[in-house]
Amino acid sequence: MRIPLSWLREYVDLPATETGRDVQAKLISAGLEVETVEQLGDGLKGPLVVGQVLTIEELTEFKKPIRFCTVDVGQANGTGEPQEIVCGARNFQVGDKVVVVLPGAVLPGGFAISARKTYGKTSHGMICSSDELGMGDDGTKGIIVLPPETEVGKDAIELLELVDEVLDIAVTANRGDCLSIRGVARETAIAYGLPLRDPALLDVPAPNAFGYPVQVSDPMGCDRFTARTVIGLSPEARSPIWLRRRLQKVGMRPISLAVDVTNYVMMELGQPLHAYDRGLVQGTIGVRRAEEGEKIVTLDGVERKLHSEDLVITDDRGPIGLAGVMGGANTEIADHEDLENATSDVVIEAAHFDQVAIARTARRHKLSSEASRRFERGVDPAAAAAAAQRTVDLLVLLAGGTAEAGVTEVIAPSAPHTITVPANHPDKVAGVVYGRETVVRRLQQVGCDVYGQDELIVTVPSWRPDLLEQNDLAEEVIRLEGYENLPSTLPKPPSGRGLTHRQRLHRRVGRALAGAGYVEAPNYPFIGEQVFDQLGLDAEDPARRVVKLTNPLNDEEPALRTSLLPGLLGALRRNDGRGSHDLALFETGLVFLPREERRTAAHLPVDRRPTDEEIAELNSVLPEQPRHVAVVLAGAREQAGWWGAGRPAGWADAVQAARTVAAETGAELLVRSGQYGPWHPGRCAELAVVVDGAERVVGHAGELHPRVLKALGLPARTCAMELDLDALEQVGDGVPQAPSISSFPVATQDVALVVDKFVPHADVEAALREGAGSLLEAIRLFDVYENAEQLGDGKKSLAYALRFRASDRTLTVDEASAARDAAVALAGERTGAVLRG
Repeated sequence: MRIPLSWLREYVDLPATETGRDVQAKLISAGLEVETVEQLGDGLKGPLVVGQVLTIEELTEFKKPIRFCTVDVGQANGTGEPQEIVCGARNFQVGDKVVVVLPGAVLPGGFAISARKTYGKTSHGMICSSDELGMGDDGTKGIIVLPPETEVGKDAIELLELVDEVLDIAVTANRGDCLSIRGVARETAIAYGLPLRDPALLDVPAPNAFGYPVQVSDPMGCDRFTARTVIGLSPEARSPIWLRRRLQKVGMRPISLAVDVTNYVMMELGQPLHAYDRGLVQGTIGVRRAEEGEKIVTLDGVERKLHSEDLVITDDRGPIGLAGVMGGANTEIADHEDLENATSDVVIEAAHFDQVAIARTARRHKLSSEASRRFERGVDPAAAAAAAQRTVDLLVLLAGGTAEAGVTEVIAPSAPHTITVPANHPDKVAGVVYGRETVVRRLQQVGCDVYGQDELIVTVPSWRPDLLEQNDLAEEVIRLEGYENLPSTLPKPPSGRGLTHRQRLHRRVGRALAGAGYVEAPNYPFIGEQVFDQLGLDAEDPARRVVKLTNPLNDEEPALRTSLLPGLLGALRRNDGRGSHDLALFETGLVFLPREERRTAAHLPVDRRPTDEEIAELNSVLPEQPRHVAVVLAGAREQAGWWGAGRPAGWADAVQAARTVAAETGAELLVRSGQYGPWHPGRCAELAVVVDGAERVVGHAGELHPRVLKALGLPARTCAMELDLDALEQVGDGVPQAPSISSFPVATQDVALVVDKFVPHADVEAALREGAGSLLEAIRLFDVYENAEQLGDGKKSLAYALRFRASDRTLTVDEASAARDAAVALAGERTGAVLRG
């Protein structure tokens, strides 16, 4: 919100010596985020005066039209003679009043003006446009043409209010009252301890039965609707300079008088308004929810299909506006240049709409407006009648209109919000003794009515809908007393705790994957549900049950993730698209699984530590949040070079990443052929652990399905792995074991076993381990061979290297051979394996 200091001074008698920087410091101390103070007219130096064009000579011998003008500037040039000026603009004519800068002046940006020869003539100054004076967008292109009644020779710097200071405030979502001059003036008055001249304190006539007919069908969506009518507006009336300049300073473009007045009052009081051309409104104005499939063309010329939750303004034809967002084109105020169809009678709307409904409509239609920004942050409902009256007064004053006696006001009954709070509650929250007197004074300054002694009954003002509970009131006291005055107290943590076992495990896993060549790529935990279709998950897959956010940052990603893969694969796709084709990424993070029963969390106390029961109750409401680990790979796993050929990443690398993680947890990971969701059916490993004697699947690894790669735009042969890290932690001992070092030599025996093609390697290895007994130190599959001519149809050969070692002696050849034979025998018994001849 841009706040001109000159406008602010109308409502607060600031000392004349106070600058914008001084006010900025005061407001920042009061908790407002004043980002910058813009110095309008910085470096501007006169003479800059009003002139009247006397003659125009067209110079046609040049490539572009050039005009040689004589301009009456009064006595501003010291001689009273007409000023000769060369100008290329064409939007003015003889007799027009314009802004003239004379030699010796300096325009914003350090542009010095002097007499100079150009286009064969000498130009003694310049006729100015709004851009050249740093005024901003005035809705026109070219030279500033002033009203005919403007006095020739008058100082244009003062007339156009070119020198000013503008505070740019980043208004937080809870302080909708500060999206107005009125709200910021109130904060300024409190900060300086000065009285406020409230612009909303107007004499407003009582509602009667003669006003324009209004029917509100949804009092929950619209609890207040004020309508006033002004007739007989002069079609030639224009917004005065002071009004146009104030709109420009707050960042709005002047359009036409009726529209400018509604925008001006909105900026002044914070109440959005809308003006309808009365001649274009047919019948009763209504407020209701839209019917599914209804359409409206808004003022921006876009036809919009309405949703059943949208609040709309209607007449007998149907929707004529998106309530609180934007009006419809079918009742638009005519442009002031169209005198034949100019609007002479207007109906003023000042209403109060539901915050949530307006915010959702603005997001749904991607149509953020000045009105919707205010409604979704909270507008003072009690200011609607005053805003309508202020608009009527300005239209009568500036456009020669007549206010009709009828006043329509539809109000849904409601009581002011009241909060009971102990007088010493802010003291407990801040750790500072303020005392009852200070607490009451500060709450009264923000507009609260306060009664009581030790227990205060506080009635919240209508312009502060963000004050909902005791802690909100405590925050008001603390911020007005100054955050900088709060003492700094360092917490006293108990000694000797350090990282938890879970934290140490997660760090070890991250270091292990980084050491294996993976790069950590943390992602946001938000997803859109369409990603489950892209991943090929079944309709009944548990991963499709998501926790949805009430107020998501992005409407396209309204849910919390149940898998790490969507975010990681998105990161891989972005990096691949930017030229990094050899990728190995990993992430450890929480996933969010909804509970069967939905409950609401209770508010925890702030004056003491919550009890264990209260914390347990709070945690029981939260979704389950297990920590997962995932990797994705694409491109080359080993680079080619002078040392030899490289190797592309494959499914085996994803499986090995799972083994690396399992080794850090101390869990024994079972790897077998599987089939799930995004993975290729023939290149997918199912990862499991044994829990209480039963196997539990904890993840999958392998190459992704080509359909998934196409749907997500991923490189060919992309591989991935995901594991439930918390499940591995539960079954593992948590401490990776260092390898034992023996002084006795190892005995190596190789065996090649022929098995059916579909017998899993994991089953064969498990049988070999059990059969070999305690002498087996390690086993490694080093070759897989398939050849129908040598092995027979449907057969494959698995070659293993078996390492035997005893801890107390050197093994003999017979002992190693006996252990090998026992291993082969058990493998043959369980899997049908036979030694390859």
